[in-house]
Amino acid sequence: MTDARIKVVAHIRAQAGKEEEMKGVLLSLIEPTRKEAGCLRYELYENKEDSADLTFIEDWESDAALEAHLRTPHFQAAAAQMAPLAAAAPDVRRYRLAG
Repeated sequence: MTDARIKVVAHIRAQAGKEEEMKGVLLSLIEPTRKEAGCLRYELYENKEDSADLTFIEDWESDAALEAHLRTPHFQAAAAQMAPLAAAAPDVRRYRLAG
């Protein structure tokens, strides 16, 4: 039987001068997301040497749980707030356990 869990690595780059504002938007996602069904891990990391470089490491029970997260009002609101603060489109990658 295949493990349905999904790991997401989402890299977000803030525009110069917008680092703290972007980090605030991203931090606001943590509490409500961790309460969602199917969320196993949801952590935001900041590059120690480049505060514009932010990365979410996420674990989800399934693709369906992740897709439900992307439709939540809190995610949709944050995505709208992030767009004008981002230096580029987020680099979001989904992984499954190999084997």
